[in-house]
Amino acid sequence: MKNHQNGFTLIEILVVISIIGILSATLIPFILAAQKRAYDTGASACAKSIQTVQGVVFIDSNKYTKIGSQANEINKSTDGLNGACKKPFLYTRDRSDESKLYSEYTIDIWDARGTKVFTVTANSFSVNASGSTAFSIDGSGGVNIP
Repeated sequence: MKNHQNGFTLIEILVVISIIGILSATLIPFILAAQKRAYDTGASACAKSIQTVQGVVFIDSNKYTKIGSQANEINKSTDGLNGACKKPFLYTRDRSDESKLYSEYTIDIWDARGTKVFTVTANSFSVNASGSTAFSIDGSGGVNIP
């Protein structure tokens, strides 16, 4: 008479658990990096959106505008502003000189969960440009779009 037992042995279970542990340890850094890239993509989309809105504002009024809560400033209710700009982890810093809004503007945008600061001007779009606001995970140096 043979004695057959159903199920797995302890060794088999331990081997499977260790394989799963090794696989998850190697995959988690890639997943987290992909997540940060996704946050940066959202900030980039917002930056491009602000650049487009600035172009439209300039065509309409021969002057760029600042980010603010007034009706004539860029804020969450501005037409054409990307949905990514309305997220709570997205920060901006308007470095524009009020006296030069007839010809130029400079705005830094970043997602606190990402890794990059995007700078938009009338003529350029740059990543981690020199002179840009230092990246911060708590949003210090910037504000949410009002």
